Parts: sequence; C-alpha cells; structure tokens
Amino acid sequence: MVRKLLALFFSLSTFFAIAQTEVSGLVFDEYLEPFPGVSIRSSEGESATSNIDGEFTIKVKKFPVTINVSLVGFQTEVLQISDASEEINVILKETFVLDQVVVSASRTPERIIESPVTIERIGIADIKRNTSVSFYDGLVNLKGIDSYEANYGFKSINSRGFSTFDNTRFVQLVDGVETSIPATNFSVGNLVGPSELDVKNVEILPGASSALYGANAFNGILLMRTKSPFEFDGVSTYVKSGFISQEATEKSDLFYDVGARMAYKFSDKFAGKVNFTYFDAEEWHANDLSNTSGIAGVVIPGTRESDTNYDGVNVYGDEVSANINEIAQLLELGGLIPAGASALVPNVDVSRTGYAETDLVNYDGYNMKFDGSLHYRPWGDDRIEVILNSRFSRGNNIYQGSNRFSQKDYYVEQYKLEVLGKNFFLRGYYTGNDSGQSTDLRFLGIGIDELNKPSSQWYGEYIGAFLATGSHAAARNVADANRFVPGTQAFENALNTVASTPISNGGAGITDVTSYYHGDANYNFRDLIDWAEIQVGGSFRRHLVNSNGTLFTDLGSQITFDNYGFYTQIQKKFLNDKLKFTGSVRYDKSKNFEGNFSPRIALNYALDENNDHILRASYQTGFRNPSILEQYSGLRIGPNRFSIGTAEENLDRFVAITANNDGTTSTITGRDAFSRALLPSSVFAGAPVRANVSPVKPETVTSYELGYRSIIGINDDNILELDINGYYNQYQDFVAFKDVIIPNYGSLDANGQPDALALGALAAGDITAFNLNTNSLADISSYGFGLGASTKVFGNFNFGLNYTLSKLIFDQDSDPEFNPGFNTPEHQVKVSFGNPKLFKNIGFNINARWQDSFLWESSFLTGVIDSRTVIDAQLNYRIPVLKSRFKIGATNLTGEEYVVAPGSGSIGSVYYISWTIND
Repeated sequence: MVRKLLALFFSLSTFFAIAQTEVSGLVFDEYLEPFPGVSIRSSEGESATSNIDGEFTIKVKKFPVTINVSLVGFQTEVLQISDASEEINVILKETFVLDQVVVSASRTPERIIESPVTIERIGIADIKRNTSVSFYDGLVNLKGIDSYEANYGFKSINSRGFSTFDNTRFVQLVDGVETSIPATNFSVGNLVGPSELDVKNVEILPGASSALYGANAFNGILLMRTKSPFEFDGVSTYVKSGFISQEATEKSDLFYDVGARMAYKFSDKFAGKVNFTYFDAEEWHANDLSNTSGIAGVVIPGTRESDTNYDGVNVYGDEVSANINEIAQLLELGGLIPAGASALVPNVDVSRTGYAETDLVNYDGYNMKFDGSLHYRPWGDDRIEVILNSRFSRGNNIYQGSNRFSQKDYYVEQYKLEVLGKNFFLRGYYTGNDSGQSTDLRFLGIGIDELNKPSSQWYGEYIGAFLATGSHAAARNVADANRFVPGTQAFENALNTVASTPISNGGAGITDVTSYYHGDANYNFRDLIDWAEIQVGGSFRRHLVNSNGTLFTDLGSQITFDNYGFYTQIQKKFLNDKLKFTGSVRYDKSKNFEGNFSPRIALNYALDENNDHILRASYQTGFRNPSILEQYSGLRIGPNRFSIGTAEENLDRFVAITANNDGTTSTITGRDAFSRALLPSSVFAGAPVRANVSPVKPETVTSYELGYRSIIGINDDNILELDINGYYNQYQDFVAFKDVIIPNYGSLDANGQPDALALGALAAGDITAFNLNTNSLADISSYGFGLGASTKVFGNFNFGLNYTLSKLIFDQDSDPEFNPGFNTPEHQVKVSFGNPKLFKNIGFNINARWQDSFLWESSFLTGVIDSRTVIDAQLNYRIPVLKSRFKIGATNLTGEEYVVAPGSGSIGSVYYISWTIND
C-alpha cells in the first residue's frame, strides 16, 4: 500500500512539474538590438510578450511544442521546441509594407494590399528612420498626404484637397478617441496626441470614410495607436535639441524637446503606463509687410509711405479706414473746420497706422503633454481588457483662421473609459478645452490704437494737419503723436488691457471653455456567423458650447446640441477567396440638420494565388456637418465686418451694432445678413444685385476609386512594392465662405433691388461686410492620381518614390462670389533614400519633396503659394550596450524659406540632435 502511494505521489509530482515547465528566450531586430513588445504564442494556447531587454518566458505543458513569434509590421517566425534547455534566439525581420496588417479601412485586421481603399501607414521602424523632428512631422512624406505648418508643434494634416489650418474635413483619432478641439471641431496637429515613444503605428485613409467613421471623415481619417503596457513595458526617454533658423529673427533660436514613457506590467491582469513630453521652441515669425486690398483680399502694390490706405498682411490696426473727404465734410458742417475747407481735402481713403505682428506677440511657443492609463484584463489575456485613460495638454502657439490668433496657456483635457473584447469595443470619453489667455491679433492692434486715441480724434487731427501742410506724411505724423511705442511700459500696459478685455466688450480677448461627451460601440459577429463577416456600431456626441460671446452667439444663452449615428458592414469572399466584397452603410443625425445616409461598396480581386497582385474598386460617400463655428459663430473680424455661423437658429441669435459715417449706429441681425445681402462686385460696380445665400446645411461627397497594389519579386533578396490609385469626387452643397455686403439701413424689394433708403446707405458708404458660411449651388468636383513605389537599390539601400496629382474642377462663372478654397498643389513628388545599416550601428535617411505653385483662398487672405523643394535628412548611430540611439538631422536643408499660406509664418530650417533610450 505504501509503495502504491509513493508511486502515485511521484507520478503527480512529475505531472505538475511538466505542467509548470517554462521556456525562455530572446528576441532581436535585424540589427541585433533587443526587441520589446513582441508577441509569443504557443500551440497549446499560452502567450507571452518580450520585455524591454527582448526577454520572454512562456509556459509549456509538454514537448515538442510550436511557438509563433510575431509583431505587426514584421515577419512571423515559427519555431519547434523539443526541450526546455534549448537556447532560443529569434531575429524578426521587417515585412513588406503592403504585407503589413491594418485595421482602419474595415475596422478588422487585414493586409494593406487587401484593404478595400487606399491606405498609408507607418510603424515603429519607420519612426526610427524618420528624418523630421517628430514622427507626426514625417507624415508629410507619405503619398497623397499634405501638411501645413503653423508652428513647431502645430501641423495640419490633410489629403485630397480643400486644405486649411482649421481642417474640419479630416478626422484624427488616438486609440479611438478624437483629438479635435471641442470649439473648433479640428485637431491641432499632435498637440493633444501621443508621445513619439508611445506610438505603435499610424494609419491614414485618404478620402471619404464616413461609412464607418461618421460625420467629418470627409477628406480622410488619421488613426494613431499607442503601445500597450502589457506588451511594451519598461522606461524609455528621449532628449532633442538644436536650433531653428529663420531670417525674421536674424539669429538661430535654440529649442528643447524631451519625453519619457514609463510602463509596468504588474501581472497578467494589471498594467499601467504614463507619458510626459515637453517642448519649448521659437515659432515661425509672420512678418509680411506687403500691402493688401483688405480683409480676405489679395496682395496689391504699395507701402505705408506710398499708399494712404495701406493694409499690411501682418500688420493689425490698419484695417480701420475712412474717406477723409467725407469726414471733412462732416467736420465742416459741425463748424470744426472753416467753411469750404473740405474742398481742399482729397477724396481718398486713409487707414490708421497699426502695429506689426512681431510687436504684438511673443513667439516663444511651448507644449506640455501628459497622459496615463490603467489596463485591466480580468482573465489574464486579451479576451477582455478595461482601459481608463486621461490625457492633458497645455501650451502657447499662434493659429491662423479668419484672423491670426495668439493662444497663451490653452488647456485641453480628455478622459476615456473603454472595454475592449476580441469582437467588440465599448468606449466613452469627455473632451474639454480652455482657451486660456487667447487674443485676436487684428483686434489687439485695433484696440491699442483706439485706447491711445479714438479714431474720431485721430482723423480730426489728421485732416487738420493736412489742411495746414498739404502732406499726408506730415498729417500722419501729427495724428500719431504720442502713439504707444512697442517696447515701452505704456505699450505693454495698453496691450494687456486690450488683450484681457473680451471681444464682446470691445477688446481682443477670447474666452472658450467648450466641451463634449462622446460614446461609441462596435460588435463583430465573426464568431457567431461564418458565411460572412458582419459588424454593427454606433456613436453619440453632446456638445456644450461656452465662449461667453467671444466666438459664438452664446452671450447669456448657452448652446447645446447632439448628434448620433449607426452603421453596419458586411465582408464576404468569393471565388476561392480571390474576390472580396465589402459593403457598408451609416446613418447620422444632428440637431440642426436632416439625417444622412453614407453607403460604401468595395471590391478586391486577387490576380494570383498568393494575393500579391490586387485590383480594387470602390464607391463611397462622405458628408460633413458644418462645424460649430460654421453654425454658431458671431465673430467680429474687422471694422464693420463679421463672420457669422448660418444655422437657422443662429440667425436669430446674432445681433451687432455697426457704425455709420455720420456718427450714428445701426443694429443688424443675422436675418438682415441674408435678407439684404448683396454681391460685393455688384455694389462696387454701381449696379447692386442680391446675393444668393441660404442657411448652411451638410455637404456631401461621392467618391469613385480604382486601385492596384502589387508585390513584385525582383530576385531572392529584393522586391518592388507598387501602389497605384485614381479617384473622382463629386461634391454637393459644398460649404465654404461667401462674402456679402449689406446696407446698414433700408431693404431689398422682391426683385432684390435696394429701396431708396438702402441706396442712400450704399452711396454714403454705410455698409457692413459679412463672411457667411453657406452652400454653393455650383457643380464642384475633383480628381486625383497617386503612384507609390519602393524597393532596394545598390544592394541594401531603401528607395521610395511617390507622385500625387490633385485637380479641382470648378466653373467660377457658375457662382462668381464663391471661393472653394481647394488650397492644394496640382503636382507633388516625394523621394526617400536611405540605409538603416550603412555601417555597423550607423544608418541614414533622406527625404525630398517638391510641389508646384497653387492658389490659396481663405477668409484671411488669398494669394499664390510658390513652388518649392524641401529636403530633410538624418544620420543615426546606435550604441546597443547603452540601449541608445543618437540622431543628428535637419529639415529644409537648403534654407530656402517658404510660407504654406498667405500671412502665415515663414518656414526656415531646423537643425537637431536627439538621444533616445529604449525606443
């Protein structure tokens, strides 16, 4: 009996010993650096992840066992292990770009080459090779992607035309959370996004994506995914520094950029991470002193000395202008100048002197970001994961919209609770912003002038001095006597007074604490239905608008509205999986607009057995609800000039007081801006014609796309990756700004003709200009073509080339006052060349971009942007023993400065050196 018990004991001991056997190993990349975050799975269902040193340990019940070592963007390695004592060293090699797995195109994993629409992607290896200062800056090197630099940290990403700094047609997500600022509905670059150390991959879908992602995924969508602390634990840091070279400062300005990521896997069930980044950098100075025809106008000849009505591009306060002969007549009637003196005053417009932007702002930009998240897996694996995340951002920058704005100590916060499953997700989040001490630079200049000397006094002194001297220069000197001088304490006091006074109270300050709540969910039935892959999902958002009347018509009356949407998608393969069908449809509804359906149909066909040559065709639609600004703004953008949102509700909310030339005032409502709207060109021609405008409604796009992707073998060690696409877009009810003029009093008859009172207002110059957001009745379409190719040359050197054609089709005669604002070069060519292992531990990369000239239209200024060539380069050196990578590089190596839009800062060169540990 005792022997039987001993035998049973030893048998059980042997069983448990076998059950608890562990196998350990190391994972390296192609350059023999430890590779963290790699997934290891056994044929028995066990899983593990390599740590910061590339080490992993996985449980094994019996031998032999098969383990798969894999990571998105790299070739999977399959190993047969026969004994626990085996030495396991795995080297992962990068997979082909078109072989990499993406999820954004269909909300389900699939190879890039098999995605139903065009998609661009970068991963961890691409970030290491990046020549730009940050991974986000480097997105401009992708095919069909445009980037417009407002400053060091704020870049606006776009695709397929209609670019602006406030790009509301392009959606940006981080781990499913939209990074748009609540009040403006657009993302401010990566100022609220992830640290470069925490980015796992970035996917961009150029073109309409509303069928899955809803409203505003009109031009494209950018999805950034961060590293899970379960897969990427440890501490990593970077330090970047260097100098920014720009002619405006006549010196090189140092910049600093640091970041740290700390992640810890407490157990198989619980992990967490935190990220911190901070940069301090001189922003690009905007110092264009060219003369313009006025707000939203064009550059014209003239200087302050040669043109009495000078209005500089980056000069603010000189927008205040008046006809001095008309003022002289009023002064004469009031007995303030001798009888008949007005006849000696010329019939010309004279503007006030104004201040240059460089006198009004401090270009010391900074951004500080922090995010942290807790991750909980109830069953110790990725079947279910609960994530609690918070993200904060604060900083200073300059932003260009209808005017130029200085944003000081802005603040953005986000909180997310998410449940992720194998086949579903459920998330809710809150985003709020505080504009801090933000100011409108145009009204800052106007306000300082008015505080120094009211315009009524200034013009009286100007006319008196002109009558005495007959000289405009002398008259201006007299009127400007005792003017606040930049750099003096009196000037600083005046600037602070105007900046701290809200625009609604006659100052330049902007107050905004707008926020929104958002929830969305998705379920994939792939484990319940096997004949096709079917998904359903939906989203809801509530906006809480609060600008205290400085941006919106919410002074004393808060604005709140909701929007929601539902979608479904089906994917099915036919013909032995060679043909894949994708069909999607989404319904969205917002408070002020009727519901909208967005369908998408796509077909993929494999021309070979390995699915390495794929043809695709798609029909998809997109739509965009007008932004909060386009619906509810009530912004004064100049003397007797306003930009107003044109949602039906807002027309009754907007009320403004405008000045007449005889010293009286008129009250104008949003309804007046429509009922009395005249075409500016007709008013100036002396034959006023009613402007055809209506309250804004959603815009839609119908897109047809054809594409071909191919992986072509050149030899055993080299392949050619080819990606070709072409598209044609048709737009309906396209939203853009339209300028109109209304007489301050009087009305229009049924035929759109001004009555006698209105004609008198036009003759007296008692008019108000409005910049309205409305829908064009014109036929607008665009088409484009993209070609991308990459391969290896000269042995192991990487070479990439892509070309993009973008063309607008628009008949200006069909809507003469409508400005589509395509704002995109017709031709772009981008080239990359490099070698990550030129010598042992040394690599380099070069990116070059060329684009031709194009017309930029905006409510700030319209003008031609010159063609340009930009070259970026970097050289990196790895020190494996220190787990470090040093990089030295430069952007815009030629030093040829350029602007991305009329009135924006001049982009110079950035020279940098960085040190990254454990990337």
